Amino acid sequence: MKVSFKTDSAEFEVEFNDSLTAREIVQKLPVESTISTWGQEIYFDIGFKASAQKATMEVSSGDVAYWPQGKCLCVFFGPTPDSTSQEPVPASPVVIVGKTKASGEDLKNIQLGEKISVSLGGK
Repeated sequence: MKVSFKTDSAEFEVEFNDSLTAREIVQKLPVESTISTWGQEIYFDIGFKASAQKATMEVSSGDVAYWPQGKCLCVFFGPTPDSTSQEPVPASPVVIVGKTKASGEDLKNIQLGEKISVSLGGK
């Protein structure tokens, strides 16, 4: 399932997986929210609770995950404040729902407070 993420400074596509959590999120699209940042991670409130099955602390750059604790989608593209290497580490367990090929450079341009819209379908 291709999902489009759009902000004022970036537009990128995410390939969502077929997990229960990913399907629950896709069913409720479109979503509009405001960006928060945490190291090289952007995240934003999606306004509803989704399944937390198969939550993990293991993520990689490019992973898109649902953060149950904050009802947020997270896009990881480099080290976060909890990282001890170049790999991102979430603040608490997340459910990986997809992957983006967007470059870390493009994602770094997205600023705190920017508006984001997430909708079904690619660019």
